[in-house]
Amino acid sequence: MDPLDMIKEQVDSNAVVLYMKGSPAIPQCGFSATAVQILKLCGVKDYLSVNVLADNGIRQGIKEFSDWPTIPQLYVKGEFIGGCDIMREMYENGELQQMLSDAGLVSGRS
Repeated sequence: MDPLDMIKEQVDSNAVVLYMKGSPAIPQCGFSATAVQILKLCGVKDYLSVNVLADNGIRQGIKEFSDWPTIPQLYVKGEFIGGCDIMREMYENGELQQMLSDAGLVSGRS
């Protein structure tokens, strides 16, 4: 399967997808570790993580798919949210938690 087709399938078939370096248990870069931690703090337990280091086609394809040059990359309900810095900013101002809650992916918390 073409990497872009595979990425589209992953993004369309999963409510939350994190393209990262390594795995949630063993992130291979600080930015990926931060992205995993932010999802954990938001209460997201069920998401697809894709290790871009395991497949160079995916690693290059995700940058083309999103037109975004860096990894990690977060997708929620098929929409590209952003990388680590955007995730951090959205988390700090409550936008990410609200988006995830509105999408029914976490229970609302105060």
